[in-house]
Amino acid sequence: MSKLTKNQKLALGKIEAGKAYTLKEASALVKEITTTKFDASVDVDVRLGVDPRKANQMVRGVVSLPHGTGKQVRVLALCTPDKEAEATAAGADYVGLDEYIDVIITMPSIMGKIGALGRVLGPRGLMPNPKSGTVTNEIGNAVKEVKQGKIDFKVDKSGIVHTSIGKISFNSDQIRDNAKEFISTLLKLKPSAAKGTYITSIYL
Repeated sequence: MSKLTKNQKLALGKIEAGKAYTLKEASALVKEITTTKFDASVDVDVRLGVDPRKANQMVRGVVSLPHGTGKQVRVLALCTPDKEAEATAAGADYVGLDEYIDVIITMPSIMGKIGALGRVLGPRGLMPNPKSGTVTNEIGNAVKEVKQGKIDFKVDKSGIVHTSIGKISFNSDQIRDNAKEFISTLLKLKPSAAKGTYITSIYL
């Protein structure tokens, strides 16, 4: 095992082993123990008591973080010409079919034209999906929501949901608010087939 760096030792010295921190405490502590010179992302990992191999225990959803993600989200809206002005006014960075960005928003009537791109967009998590609100006729609203901090998430094979909920430059209250909103959404999505403890651990 590699030796701990000076900063890692300082960070570990501020964390009490085995202690379960409140969300308020963790949100303040994560700012104290971060030593990066850049504006690092604040991630949350939630272990769920579900079996993601069973379709009726899959947990997937979207949440609008109250304070956004802190990331500059570039949005490409794929829509008909009559909706282009609406998408641009709402803040879409690209309106057209030529470039693939962080989030692609399109309309149901356009999906047939981009279905062939599934093999390219799917592995990158860019394929528009009605469940995540990126296939809609409400182009303006969809662009605004994504720009304001709407994220989608999904449980992995190990039963863990991992996502970024902001930046280290956020104040501790903003981090806590975003984490709280995310956890509240997870609780609402508990599958009826999931037995026992639903959330077994949360790490920030």
